[in-house]
Amino acid sequence: MTFSQKLVEQVWEKGRVDPQADPAVWRKDECGAWVRRTHYRDRESEFGWEIDYITPGGPTRLNNLRVVHWQNYLAGGVGRVVCKVTADSAGIKNRKA
Repeated sequence: MTFSQKLVEQVWEKGRVDPQADPAVWRKDECGAWVRRTHYRDRESEFGWEIDYITPGGPTRLNNLRVVHWQNYLAGGVGRVVCKVTADSAGIKNRKA
């Protein structure tokens, strides 16, 4: 699904902020995986991310959308996150869960 730039930015703002990183550039998904703002829909990136529906089939509203690392998104499918990727404890890096 294609989302407006405004909605993409609003969903990005819902990602978890980590004090060790610039929140304009970096956020974490609910699995703790790092995602980079400019890597939206980039499935070649270690830090790529997608917008996922919290309630599948629900409305396309901000309160029903969330940031999810692309690998976690694909592992779970719409509305169901499976944590295949999480943050590494050493800086801004991800690791397989």
